[in-house]
Amino acid sequence: MSETVVRVAAAPYVTIPLAAVITGLTEKAIRRKIEEGKWVEGREYRRSPDGGIFISLKGYQQWVEKATA
Repeated sequence: MSETVVRVAAAPYVTIPLAAVITGLTEKAIRRKIEEGKWVEGREYRRSPDGGIFISLKGYQQWVEKATA
């Protein structure tokens, strides 16, 4: 019997609901950061051609790491 191996790579951008699960932030908190300009388009998030918002996991990580204690 042969096995099929499936490799899954992490996506660089995820939807707001998935970003909420990954980061622990609420969807509302993510949307507020975007609306209030705390997250910058092209850095922490991007808009798809149809207007959907996708969160950059790398951008989120850099945002967290630059926070002062």
